[in-house]
Amino acid sequence: MIWTHSVVLKLFMLLFMLTIMRAPNLNCKELNKKILHVSLTKYGRLKPMDASNFSAKAPGTLVPIAGQPDARVAFVPHALPPAWRWPEGLYRLLIEARIALAALDGTGKHLPDSTILIHPLQAREAQLSSRLEGTITDPHQQILFQADPAQPTSPVDAPYREVYNYRRALRLRLDGTNQLPLSLRLIRQLHALLLDGVRSADPHPGEFRTIQNQIDRPARFVPAPPESLPEILAEFESFLHDSTINFDPLVKSFLAHYQFETIHPFRDGNGRVGRLLLALTIAEWCSLSGQWLYMSPYFEKNRSRYIDLLFGVSTGADWESWIQFCLEGVVAQSLDAQTRCDRLLALHRDFHARLAKLKRGSIRLSKLIDGFFEKPVISVGHHQREGRISYPTARADLQKLEKIGILQELSGMDYITYYCREIYDITYDDVV
Repeated sequence: MIWTHSVVLKLFMLLFMLTIMRAPNLNCKELNKKILHVSLTKYGRLKPMDASNFSAKAPGTLVPIAGQPDARVAFVPHALPPAWRWPEGLYRLLIEARIALAALDGTGKHLPDSTILIHPLQAREAQLSSRLEGTITDPHQQILFQADPAQPTSPVDAPYREVYNYRRALRLRLDGTNQLPLSLRLIRQLHALLLDGVRSADPHPGEFRTIQNQIDRPARFVPAPPESLPEILAEFESFLHDSTINFDPLVKSFLAHYQFETIHPFRDGNGRVGRLLLALTIAEWCSLSGQWLYMSPYFEKNRSRYIDLLFGVSTGADWESWIQFCLEGVVAQSLDAQTRCDRLLALHRDFHARLAKLKRGSIRLSKLIDGFFEKPVISVGHHQREGRISYPTARADLQKLEKIGILQELSGMDYITYYCREIYDITYDDVV
């Protein structure tokens, strides 16, 4: 028998999984990270951080650190904007990205209520941004958790709370309750909301770290030491406020995203906060009518390139490859979101057309249909409370919508619950 590389790898992973299964307290997120760490360090791309990888062009400084068992230096980034000259070859791609983004923005700009489209896009973003960090949840179970969110009572509940919190953080600016400018204070609020009620490696949600951290073990990347953070973060906030930056606002957003991920200012949750901030900067700096563009699906699909190109900027100032990758992602995600929005709009019109054929349609049912685009699951009890109607009336309403094919009853639930399969399918059709 010939022991090929693939056979050895499969046997190794099988033994590893059997070992992990003997650890009953290991949650899904930890398991995912362990699998990624072992597979990449032994057979793939993950290497310990090596000072020799950083060229003289690196947009930062390596400083010595102590106390880390597998790291001797940390990377302190220079302040933005970078000393980088925009290459002529990227103009065409930038124009293509801006056109695609403008077309997406135009889809919802003239709608009476654009949230019927934004909410499904946010649900998808929350799912895939969390997946990038190793938090993998089933979309079907996620919408059930959203219908009745609670503090997690077991490790099984915790991942769903994390994804739910991400959606809450995305909506922090959308509902108009938070008017803080893009700032360190806003970033801390996003972090605190993201980790609300979740067991985390960061015991101080909403506070910048006071200890040295690193990315992976062995350390693939070591961010700036904590004593450097006040100055670095002050420079970062100045960049957020500087309207004179000589880069297109879309490009500026991706420069800021690189810088935030490189600083890694929190003990945990940096990736998700960074992608939350990216959605906000794109919407505000590009003067969009709403938060239409979310990049996590693209980053998750191209995870290795995303990580490598971030590292490539740090080691050799390869801004061109990073920005090209991001602009290609803007085009891809704008087109994807446009397609989903078109399908959701068509579905919204179809639902109301079905409702109009009922002999006893009502304004209450019309509002109920609009609400499904935010939360495509509902129980009879919830509809009773929200509508301030009797239980039999609430039950009859949902049965009417079931009869015309808008809702399906979920089996095995403690309470009579329905969900909208068609909205669910458009939102999560490629999330498995």
